[in-house]
Amino acid sequence: MQDLTGQSGEGGPRVEFDPFAGPYPAGASHARMDELREARPAFRSTAGHGFWVLTRYDDILAAFQDPETFSSRAIAVSDPDPAHQWIPVMLDPPLHTTWRRLLRPFFTPVAAAVLRDRITRHCAALIDGFASRGSCDFVTDFARLYPTAIFLELVGLPTERLEEFLEWEHAILHSPPSTGGRGAAMAALTACLTELIQDRRTRPREDLISAATGFTVDGRPVTDEELLELCVLLFLAGLDTVAAQLSYIFWHLARDDAARARMAGDPEVIPDAIEEFLRVYAPVLPARKLTRDVEIHGCPMKAGDMVMLPTAMATRDPRAVPAASAVDIDRPPARHLAFGAGPHRCLGSHLARLELQIALREWHARIPDYRIAPDARPVEHASLVLGLETLPLTW
Repeated sequence: MQDLTGQSGEGGPRVEFDPFAGPYPAGASHARMDELREARPAFRSTAGHGFWVLTRYDDILAAFQDPETFSSRAIAVSDPDPAHQWIPVMLDPPLHTTWRRLLRPFFTPVAAAVLRDRITRHCAALIDGFASRGSCDFVTDFARLYPTAIFLELVGLPTERLEEFLEWEHAILHSPPSTGGRGAAMAALTACLTELIQDRRTRPREDLISAATGFTVDGRPVTDEELLELCVLLFLAGLDTVAAQLSYIFWHLARDDAARARMAGDPEVIPDAIEEFLRVYAPVLPARKLTRDVEIHGCPMKAGDMVMLPTAMATRDPRAVPAASAVDIDRPPARHLAFGAGPHRCLGSHLARLELQIALREWHARIPDYRIAPDARPVEHASLVLGLETLPLTW
């Protein structure tokens, strides 16, 4: 991310803003987005092919709630003409609505609560595996492993292939396109998921993919291609977002003695604390593709342009929440868009909240006091999601 250029003209203000050019020191991206939001409500980034950015809560919320103008056919500014359509996140209504209704029963609060005991056992076992060591890299030893195993169980993939799935996930989401690792990992993932779908069509089990093989869309059976797009979305979204959110929560707590003591001494505050952490460190950098020409805050945006809607810019907007960049776990529940809004609001939000709450409870019951390791310099990366690459902790 470069300095603000201050350039403007007929095309609206131009800013050298590239959140993907990192790695950056942990926390740098949120601070930079705060700076940009206060400088102007909208601008055009000069990175890559160029894209628009909305920076303030009301405008980002309005865009999320207007799928007719802000289409989800493309959701990454780096890929305005994607070859795939991950289901349901890259569908617009009414087809998106159909798929969401089919999937909703698997992601209700009740459905998430059914998994509580299994998630808790899995979380506790992970922490117990390294607690006696006195140190770990939180990202590689916990944050990435924890949600991945839960995902594998949910969709019915073998947990013994956990390390392999983690390698694919990291290559797809975080390796430079020029290395070729991303394409190879996606090919391997696609082959694996295709085999899973075929198996579940002939030998259904008690998992989401088995149930999805029986879906009907507009009166016809769901296709293997549609199931594959659904599986890829569940794989990428379910793994990266929770891991990223955990990395920022523990990065904050490792530097905040009072908040860390509250988590350990009064676990009843954890659900409200989670909402505050989601608000302050919202990790997702979604985008939408314009279906028509619009002008927002003097910026002439054209049909086909990509518009980034950074959730952290909205959730940290002081126009929506006082002292918005500060974590205050005693703050009354504040509005946030960490899970988006409108028809595409995150379907897995109940499961994600449960995973985050269990992680904080089980960790602080076992490791109540910890710090960032001396001389460690945690860094963050960005794709569709901001997250820490490493977080060395010691206790």
